[in-house]
Amino acid sequence: MSRLLSSVFRPFLVMLAALTLSACELDMGRTGGPLVNTRNAVPVALLVPFGSDVATNDVLAGSLQNAAQMAISDLGEVRIDLRVYHTAGTTSGAATAAKRAADEGAKIILGPVFGDAANAAGSAVASRGISVLSFSNNTEIAGGNVFVLGHTFENTANRLVRFAASRGLHNILIVHANNLVGDVGRRAISTAVHNTGSILAGSTSYEFSQEGVIAAVRGIAQQVRDTGTDAIFFTADTAGALPILVQLLPENGVSPSKVKFIGLTRWDIPTQTLSLTGLQGGWFALPDPALTGDFNSRYAAAYGSTPHPLAGLAYDGLAAIGALIAKGDSDALSRANLTQSSGFAGVNGIFRLLPDGSNERAMAVVEIQNNQPVVIDPAPRSFGAAGF
Repeated sequence: MSRLLSSVFRPFLVMLAALTLSACELDMGRTGGPLVNTRNAVPVALLVPFGSDVATNDVLAGSLQNAAQMAISDLGEVRIDLRVYHTAGTTSGAATAAKRAADEGAKIILGPVFGDAANAAGSAVASRGISVLSFSNNTEIAGGNVFVLGHTFENTANRLVRFAASRGLHNILIVHANNLVGDVGRRAISTAVHNTGSILAGSTSYEFSQEGVIAAVRGIAQQVRDTGTDAIFFTADTAGALPILVQLLPENGVSPSKVKFIGLTRWDIPTQTLSLTGLQGGWFALPDPALTGDFNSRYAAAYGSTPHPLAGLAYDGLAAIGALIAKGDSDALSRANLTQSSGFAGVNGIFRLLPDGSNERAMAVVEIQNNQPVVIDPAPRSFGAAGF
């Protein structure tokens, strides 16, 4: 997954976690992937960052493991032998854990979290045909036997650009940081604009510093006027440049009542962001709030704490694996089955894995009204419905 921007008001670090045995030892299905005996408990490996030097990684690891156990409990008669492996949050740890899991009979790997670790885990077991369902959202490492379960920029951009078009907003200007995360976001939005048939009014960047953002505002405002932009799509998150941009752009003649502000990231985290004047009327996307709330409540009742924001990905991964095993087929975990077009139901809503290793997830569109997030277009409950 990508660990994104920290505040422009203090020293920051851009944390984008990664941009990057013999096959005869396992029986292989005709469509790829190890054969499974669904009459017995199917071995599934869970790779989590226990043992890391970063204390928060242990919290994350515990939350992922708890969510995975919840999913298994909900599967009823489907039998899964969940085996937990510690990666220490490192690339080498993930590769070692993946190889050990394969040696011990795992038929599929769930995790690890970070993109570079997922890439390493995938490489370690690629020759065995074992799929890796990582918790990363970095599509740069997706492909081959590696899938990403995280919410991707591409998926969010597609949802919001399509919705904007349905509301008559076709002329979109992209505003992004002049760094890796900003450029990844820019490319996702640009592709979505092209695929939707909307117009790219342009893209403009700013140096990732308080001074750089302030210096860019006047030029952004002028570009809005020159191009007739009717929507600005920001890649910035709430801890980065966003608060500065949405304060200064209106002061430079770009009114959010006339030009729609749209966000690639969650604008409800932290909740104080919702009170920013410049964000009133703005749009962003998030998983179905009702489903997320139900999962959070169930998790808290079971474990006495709030789940990590990524915990639902572990549940979703186990739910998908369980749904396939429930069919009773020996090639249940093949690529063809993992990428079935009907997808799966998870605690974050419906989702499906794509042949290129990325994913498509149902997202709700939210508008900030009177300092509150209000769903104005619900997350679809089926593929092919509006919103996809």
